[in-house]
Amino acid sequence: MTPARPKIRIRRLRRNELPIETVELARFLIGKTLVRDLPNARLSGRIVETEAYLIGDAAAHTFRGLTPRNRSLFLERGHAYVYFIYGNHYMLNVSGQREGIGEGVLLRALEPLEGIARMQRHRGIKRSTRVLTELSRGPGRLAAAFHITRALDGLDLTAGGPLWLGTAAKPTGEIGVSVRIGINVEAHRLLRFYERGNPFVSGPRTLRS
Repeated sequence: MTPARPKIRIRRLRRNELPIETVELARFLIGKTLVRDLPNARLSGRIVETEAYLIGDAAAHTFRGLTPRNRSLFLERGHAYVYFIYGNHYMLNVSGQREGIGEGVLLRALEPLEGIARMQRHRGIKRSTRVLTELSRGPGRLAAAFHITRALDGLDLTAGGPLWLGTAAKPTGEIGVSVRIGINVEAHRLLRFYERGNPFVSGPRTLRS
């Protein structure tokens, strides 16, 4: 019998380790670990792509102020903001500022580490090396692979809970900066961060190298 693979050694990030400035948080999160604890499994992945959304940013969900939907973005940095979009998938953001300031970081892509078979079942795909890079590349796929729903909206990602932010599992490569992807307004802003050359990063090849 093949011995069980040991869990990757990471620890939960503390709030005081998270930069208060949202752009710095978006950069800081590259290489860190997202962990999803389920009753019979742990899912984890390296964060390899993020985007920052700021006050006064027409692409941000907080552009028109506080609403019941975006309330979690106004929580102190390190809370989950989960929303449903296009009628078929969720997206996960991390609140990025002091309480009362509506800014956040969209998690766009993960490099899977633990629980890959479970992620594939969540995505409804067969186990295959060919599709592994597609498993959690893009924010909708990421949320589906980690079984993230609105039930996790507002969760403190630095406290005990089923979804949390952890330290890096391995050294982080060079971080690239680019325009944002998949939006129609203020897409030109250099607020997207990614690990250069990582095959799990989403977007055109020219925005991954």
